[in-house]
Amino acid sequence: MIEVSELSKRYGARTAVDRLSFTVRPGRVTGFLGPNGAGKSTTLRLVLGLEAPTAGTATVGGVPFRDHPRGLRHVGALLDAGHVHGGRSAAAHLSALARGNGIPRRRADEVLDEVGLAEAANRRVGGFSLGMKQRLGIAAALLGDPPVLVFDEPVNGMDPEGVLWARLLFRRLAAEGRTVFLSSHLMSEMENTADDLVVIGRGRLLAAEPVREFAARGSRRSVVVATPRAAELTAVLTAAGASVEPEGPEVPEGPAGAGRLAVTGLPADRIAELALEHRIRLDELTTRAASLETAFMELTADSVEHMAGKPR
Repeated sequence: MIEVSELSKRYGARTAVDRLSFTVRPGRVTGFLGPNGAGKSTTLRLVLGLEAPTAGTATVGGVPFRDHPRGLRHVGALLDAGHVHGGRSAAAHLSALARGNGIPRRRADEVLDEVGLAEAANRRVGGFSLGMKQRLGIAAALLGDPPVLVFDEPVNGMDPEGVLWARLLFRRLAAEGRTVFLSSHLMSEMENTADDLVVIGRGRLLAAEPVREFAARGSRRSVVVATPRAAELTAVLTAAGASVEPEGPEVPEGPAGAGRLAVTGLPADRIAELALEHRIRLDELTTRAASLETAFMELTADSVEHMAGKPR
């Protein structure tokens, strides 16, 4: 278990983490979300003892991480896949970590096989792709068979097969009773992988709750409409105050102008009334619940520091 209590970190006049409190529990995947500059990386470094807090505490298994002897047996972490000596082989890198933590050498071979790098064990890491480096970083995190695992953007650079593999791995680790704390900007992956979320903005806690409860916060539910007269319907709905965007490609084998639309700002029954009033045929009318991404964007709107097109 990871417990953070009133945790703060200041760098001169700048506050990176501001009185954060949350708990990451075993047996669940907990996602860690926040806009760029929200303080996620600093928080992870504080949890792992790589930074000293200005105030408050961060403990792993009830004690600060620095108090754990042979840390890889207690916490496995991947913060930056690029922090590996490029001249070493994958096997040499893991073997050195194993020796320093009192872990049998054979364990390096086991985790390389588990992450799919057995055939690349003797290749220099400098020649690895980013996806391969991410797999090596995950192997290092698994090396000590720890009860707590921390990952920062672990699927960056992975192909779809790698992303699916990582998703299943994180869920399996949690199912084994481990504590899995996962930071990522990929909302789809959080939606498919995490059980709980911790969301921060400008260093402060914004939410700590199950994924489903968080997604339900989103107010912008949309309605998907398919029609052979998409342009006409768009004009009608826009005049009624709705926001209308194309949804995917045109309707297959439909007449010219056919398409699917994503409509916000009007409920499905009102859309149906307007379509009937203007004699526009509807082939689909589906209400879609607010997404995790929508809820996140709404909650963190006031916490974004670098927004494209933001007025000066």
